[in-house]
Amino acid sequence: QVQLVESGGGLVQAGGSLRLSCATSVNISRLTIIGWHRQVPGKQRELVGHAFNSGGGTNYADSVKGRFTISRDSVNNAVHLQMDSLKPEDTAVYYCNAREYIGSHPYDYWGQGTQVTVSS
Repeated sequence: QVQLVESGGGLVQAGGSLRLSCATSVNISRLTIIGWHRQVPGKQRELVGHAFNSGGGTNYADSVKGRFTISRDSVNNAVHLQMDSLKPEDTAVYYCNAREYIGSHPYDYWGQGTQVTVSS
């Protein structure tokens, strides 16, 4: 069982920055994909972006490209989400998520979420 614990959420003014962190309970090299989703009350959870173990690549939702950066931290077994040029529409609960493969079977894990509020 993999545990994910987020930190770093809070209140920030539009145009500001926040850095979220997600600590994993296992060696991060076990996790094929690790990244972030976000959810606003009454709406579906949406992808923010992912980092891939193989090749070190990343992908991002169009709405955050150029403003958000995901980085894997192999030393601390964590993943970080640097959020710059924040907008009020970035307000949401941000969830860390990860996937590992045991054999060919994928297992998905989620953190408890951290609130990000961007004021205008």
